[in-house]
Amino acid sequence: MRQKVPPAASGCSWLLFWAQLLQSARLSIDMYLPALPELARHFGTSAALVQLSLTFFLLGLASGQLAAGPLSDMHGRRGPLLIGMLIYTIASLLCAFSPSIGVLIVLRFIQGLAGSVGVVISRAAVRDLYSGPELTKFFSLLMIVNGLGPILAPIIGGQLLRVTNWQGVFIVLFVAGLLFCAMIVLRLPETLPKERRVKSGLKGTLLTFRSLLRNKRFMGYALSQSFVMAAMFAYISGSSFVLQNMFGVSPQLYSLIFAVNGLGIIVTGQIAGRLSGRYGERKLLAVGLLLCALGGVLLLAAVLAGAGLWPILFCLLAVVASVGMISTTTFSLAMQDQAETAGSASALLGLLPLLLGGCVAPLVGLGGEGTAVPMAVVISAAGLLSVLSYLLLCRGREGGRR
Repeated sequence: MRQKVPPAASGCSWLLFWAQLLQSARLSIDMYLPALPELARHFGTSAALVQLSLTFFLLGLASGQLAAGPLSDMHGRRGPLLIGMLIYTIASLLCAFSPSIGVLIVLRFIQGLAGSVGVVISRAAVRDLYSGPELTKFFSLLMIVNGLGPILAPIIGGQLLRVTNWQGVFIVLFVAGLLFCAMIVLRLPETLPKERRVKSGLKGTLLTFRSLLRNKRFMGYALSQSFVMAAMFAYISGSSFVLQNMFGVSPQLYSLIFAVNGLGIIVTGQIAGRLSGRYGERKLLAVGLLLCALGGVLLLAAVLAGAGLWPILFCLLAVVASVGMISTTTFSLAMQDQAETAGSASALLGLLPLLLGGCVAPLVGLGGEGTAVPMAVVISAAGLLSVLSYLLLCRGREGGRR
């Protein structure tokens, strides 16, 4: 059933969609990746130190969600979103004029903190506006961002570097941030009325998080999605070494493979959005989880059997494509009962995958660059744990088609 929505809700929804696009790590990270070698030369430093700017951005993106979600529950969506976007915009400009790599790392952390506001509030505001299959359909639109990001962002960054230097990437983010701030002021209505806002302070926030962590159904969906994203992080961390070093895939072909997997995310996300009203989100989630787990197990079998490149590519496609269907349905199902605490719930749903993914990513490299076994083990284990989380915490706890 659709909730009563404020005027201009349709326009508000598309604005929030572009907020997710702009503030997502895809643009703020992937568009920045082609400039890393130039950054190292510019500051006369090592590649490892330059990569810390990415690490600290992710740390800011993860930790900022814990504050952004509760603040939006207490003060509404529009104000915190505007403040976060302003800080993000200013930080982007300052990044372009960083005098040293240390300053850039600090500014990237601040940029990540501010960027987390858009990620959290975009999901929470959608929950303010929609429920049921319509909520799932909108989350399927957000999957377009996750799929297009790895395809378009590095290409945009690479093309920018043809006409400008690394500072130009941050200037583009600064200009985009200014435009988005203007759109918030001129077009974005408040989606959380004052009477529905959380009145408690820090103590209430901690109690809300404790309640969410004790909610088996919510945590079941959150953990299912987090383990799938852990498999995705393992793929991102290990696939370039496996495919290029072991199978001789060129960087250009690897980019094409990455793009095809990104298209897989888009396709399954749209399938989930279109079929949610007919079959229910829970059935679609079960299909997605089985696809991820089966792809992971077959990947491990293919690697151990030395099956060659093509079986590995098909298994990786199955695992990565499942992300679109799983993320779409888990976000919708987890947020259904969180109307009053949508910001805090959105924060946990965003935080847990980053934490879990950050923990498993280093495991992929334990065996060195000459083996695919660690990557396959992590991906298969994560896929199986996602199914186990769903079966233990979610199955049988809801009635109906959902």
